[in-house]
Amino acid sequence: MALSIYNSFSRKKELFEPITAGYAGMYVCGPTVSGESHLGHARPYITFDIVNRYLQFKKLKVRYVRNITDAGHFEEEGREAEDKVSKKAQLERMEPMELVQKYTNLFHWAMKQFNCIEPSIEPTATGHIVEQIGMIEDIIAKGYAYAINGSVYFDVKKYAANYDYGKLSGRVLEDLIDAGNREVVSRDLEGQNEKRDTADFALWKSAPPEHIMRWKSPWGEGFPGWHIECSAMATKYLGANFDIHGGGMDLLFPHHESEIAQSTICNHSAPAKYWMHNNMITINGRKMGKSYNNVIKLTELFSGSHPLLSQPFHPMTIRFFILQSHYRSPLDFSNDALLASEKAFKRLWEAFEVLKNLSSENNEIASDKELDEKINNWLNEFELFMDDDFSSPKVIANMFELSPLINSFKDGIIPIKSISHHTLHLLKEKFKFFLEDIFGLISIDSNNNQILNPVMELLLDLRKEAKLKKDFATSDKIRNQLTAMGFVIKDEKDGGTSWGIG
Repeated sequence: MALSIYNSFSRKKELFEPITAGYAGMYVCGPTVSGESHLGHARPYITFDIVNRYLQFKKLKVRYVRNITDAGHFEEEGREAEDKVSKKAQLERMEPMELVQKYTNLFHWAMKQFNCIEPSIEPTATGHIVEQIGMIEDIIAKGYAYAINGSVYFDVKKYAANYDYGKLSGRVLEDLIDAGNREVVSRDLEGQNEKRDTADFALWKSAPPEHIMRWKSPWGEGFPGWHIECSAMATKYLGANFDIHGGGMDLLFPHHESEIAQSTICNHSAPAKYWMHNNMITINGRKMGKSYNNVIKLTELFSGSHPLLSQPFHPMTIRFFILQSHYRSPLDFSNDALLASEKAFKRLWEAFEVLKNLSSENNEIASDKELDEKINNWLNEFELFMDDDFSSPKVIANMFELSPLINSFKDGIIPIKSISHHTLHLLKEKFKFFLEDIFGLISIDSNNNQILNPVMELLLDLRKEAKLKKDFATSDKIRNQLTAMGFVIKDEKDGGTSWGIG
């Protein structure tokens, strides 16, 4: 059985053939740690955790690189250039690296709750400024970038004259230039007038005097562009050519398209053989965004403190909910959908617990060969479905087909001797392996205290931080919502806070 992956670059499924036999290199764009992780972060990192696990199951030694964007990430397309980390650090009255550490820790904590395997390497943008400057110098030397006023821009029009620009995203250069020109006319966008064309993107930005995060470069003090960060880190740890580049569909353009252009000039070829993109999520049918007041932070999801939620949701419920849809399909989150997923996951896990306790005599000749064959077919399809572009929903559907049979064996409705000892052994082995090792799911009940304690500690730390900042509205909101959910919050004389379930 061979694995096929849908390649966003070719827009078709392709047989997965690693560049180096027995090895797989995968780069996934990590979070910008200028704020707390939200629901939008759950899908890509759970998706590529499954990819990582399954590649290892296919006997491949995987180097999984997922970066941390802790500098820059300014956005040019339709908005003024902005360094998200510096801006948030000023708002929270913290040193930029203090803010980065805070939100990196929170991100790692959330990934641990989701039972995601840590990447092989997790490079940071600030730790690779030298490599980024080196790539920019190379691009300038080859004539595909130009420096002006201390900033450096990639010459998209020149690149498009010699290479297939826009192939990944399907964008047309002329349309981008026209749209950019209209935007410049309608709004005063910083730095746009110094570009040769509005489609050009920044490799390096000159830092104004008030800018906190800045580094010396051949063009003056400044900070790197978002796109060059990933090109530099991917090249350093995976080489000029590697197997898989992953991320959300929102990164197709401009981020991944720009990565291809930069890396093609520096390394003489596109970086990745296969491009994988998970589809976007919506909340109750709407795009997630601040203007809709529907951005749900992961801590709010775990605690149930967001107004769109009726209760806390266990990380395994969220992980299971994500796995019930194919990664390339749109996914709509809602309170009702999560409640349904919670019930479904509990039902599936109960069948798994029953299965673990089933036993039979060593009956090699099944009395019901048709049933024996049916079970084996369902089990064999686990790997066939995953080989078909990681079709986790189909595997889960087969598990639900098997669950009533498992319960029937327990209740004696169908005698356990109806299937062979070999089939029962295979049923136990594959059900457990795919549920726990490939899908990374664990029991909700066995992990309740493990999840609840750190969630409560985090919420109480956020409440304490709000009180110190005299943000009593936030402090009271946390306390009131926890009280409404049945928690007892008690402020101690020594300044600490204790909690319990009332």
